[in-house]
Amino acid sequence: MTELARRTLLTGGLAAGALCTPTLALARPVVTLPPDVAQRDAATVMAVRTSAPVVAMTFDDGPHPRLTPVLLDILKARGLRATFYLIGNRCVTWPDIVRRIAAEGHEIGNHSWSHPDLSRHSDEAAMDEIDRTTDTIFKITGRPPVTFRPPYGAFTRRQRLMLYQARNLPTILWSVDPQDWRRPGASVVSSRILKGSRPGAIILSHDIQSGTVKAMPATLDGLTERGLRFGTVSQMMGWPLWQDRRFRRVSTQG
Repeated sequence: MTELARRTLLTGGLAAGALCTPTLALARPVVTLPPDVAQRDAATVMAVRTSAPVVAMTFDDGPHPRLTPVLLDILKARGLRATFYLIGNRCVTWPDIVRRIAAEGHEIGNHSWSHPDLSRHSDEAAMDEIDRTTDTIFKITGRPPVTFRPPYGAFTRRQRLMLYQARNLPTILWSVDPQDWRRPGASVVSSRILKGSRPGAIILSHDIQSGTVKAMPATLDGLTERGLRFGTVSQMMGWPLWQDRRFRRVSTQG
């Protein structure tokens, strides 16, 4: 078993608690864990087995021109690192924010080029979404993402294994979902994160939601008061800090 596999936590209980109603209209995909997520494999990470009191705050769908800088100010004031899963076409629009995320010690992950439901795309189309985003982030920051999060969580086990084998990118899901995309309000978002978090948790949130950003001071302070520390996804998995790694461009063809 690989080191990543030993560190991967996949349980049916976690998956069952997060699954949404399967009869929702396909035109309105919702954020949910894939139905096959309970199968353990090195390509899929929901949380990390660790005795250390560490959690990973992750923020999807940015960068946002107004909210992401506010969130970065909140994190900077507390000396905390997070992981941002960025959309490629938004990175092109706001590259200065992408550079700031990297410069302030946060990790950047791949969240596709245009945020489609990749489970309904061909392998070629899905890889194009991912590769374009990786290339864009590399051009802006000088380093590529080393993890991937699918929009809506919609990525089949076959696709996750295919991506891992082809690009060495594990798919990072989550163990805490405050459903902030439903806009329940800052206090609810904070309460759900505080209630669900435990050592090794990967916390899903979205920095394009104003309620999420408003929830962060109380959330981050509350987790800290409980003795929890914050790490990037790479750090949680025992990898080097993203900024400390040295990368070189290689062809992604084939």
